[in-house]
Amino acid sequence: MTELNNEQKQAFAKAAALCSRAEKSPGAIQKKLGQWGLAPEEAEAVMQLLFQQKFLDEERFASSYVRDKFRFNQWGRVKIAFHLKAEGISGPIISGAMDEINEDDYRDSLKRLLADKIRKTKAANHYDLKAKVVRFAQSRGFEPDLIFSIFDQLSTTD
Repeated sequence: MTELNNEQKQAFAKAAALCSRAEKSPGAIQKKLGQWGLAPEEAEAVMQLLFQQKFLDEERFASSYVRDKFRFNQWGRVKIAFHLKAEGISGPIISGAMDEINEDDYRDSLKRLLADKIRKTKAANHYDLKAKVVRFAQSRGFEPDLIFSIFDQLSTTD
């Protein structure tokens, strides 16, 4: 690896500090390096050093992102995967990170979301209620077949 120039060293220090505070995607750091005025080849050298020194790790970022978005934002797999792809994370890494979501917790989370939405939603009839609740759950990134299944379970228990 070639020696970094002063501009690259400063950018590395700023990027390392940024990565130390919170997990960042490689795409976000690449964008920051460009905003800081580094040429693409200079930015690539800084990125390699960030990866070598473990400031950046796609798998660690994806795992953290999946865990946080599921637990705190109550997003489903579809929305999480979409946002990870937008961050430039590859498919196999996304799949590996998604495997960390416990299936029972996933279903329970959707069940709680749907029960709460059903309770709060005003609808003229069952069809309108189902349409509103399904739209809501899909906007959260849950799979349609799972939404319908859990909605039907909740409807039969009422």
